[in-house]
Amino acid sequence: MISGLIDTHCHLDAVEFDADRDVLMGEKVGAGVTALVVPAVERANFGAVASVCRDYPGCAPAYGIHPLYVERARPEDLDVLRATLLREPVVAVGEIGLDRHVEPRDDALQEFYFMEQLKIARDLGLPVLLHVRRAIDPILKLLRQVRLPGGIAHAFNGSREQAGEFIKLGFKLGFGGAMTFDGSKRIRDLAATLPLESIVLGTDAPDIPPAWKAGVRNTPADLRPIAETLAQLRGLSLAEVSAATTANAFSVMPYLRTFTTTGEKP
Repeated sequence: MISGLIDTHCHLDAVEFDADRDVLMGEKVGAGVTALVVPAVERANFGAVASVCRDYPGCAPAYGIHPLYVERARPEDLDVLRATLLREPVVAVGEIGLDRHVEPRDDALQEFYFMEQLKIARDLGLPVLLHVRRAIDPILKLLRQVRLPGGIAHAFNGSREQAGEFIKLGFKLGFGGAMTFDGSKRIRDLAATLPLESIVLGTDAPDIPPAWKAGVRNTPADLRPIAETLAQLRGLSLAEVSAATTANAFSVMPYLRTFTTTGEKP
């Protein structure tokens, strides 16, 4: 037996899961996944995230405005976000951050919404779930200006030095499907050698599929073989990796314990 695995980043509300969400949630139980963190990406899907988290045990919501959705956002959405975080059970503010990959983009607009959401997280004492694609240095710069209780750098793909800076700021680093590809040498090396207490796992389902699902949909049940990959890279047992990454998830998101299917309380 292994302790329950925590998927710290799963878009369970995505339309890709509409046809078989019940089946997939049964599969994740069989895979030993006891909790999923379901981050929102814009005001328009706050309700969908809340709904799936009410319907499925072990699902914990986070609310935020994703950098790829800021051009559809309005300043008043920030007021709605704050009200939602105050009203709903929640584990983090997210998914928020910056994206320097997708073109065209409005960097100034991304930074405005990111900074405003960091301030909301600070005011409410909540951790954040960060989208950091090709934007790690500007994100670190802003995090140093608005000090938070920590969070997760989701799908981390930076340098060892950047990883160290996140860790200094109280963040965990999220690893998932990209780690399972033999060609992802830097990610695999970091996963193998960074302090284990700084690592959490996340599928980003339905996105970022692991090597065995290249080109098709990722699901929450894939978290177990992703965890097995991390165990192999570090020369540890699956039980050791499961216990450590679950403890790390609880550490950075204290309210997550109230959502686990094991019935644990903070």
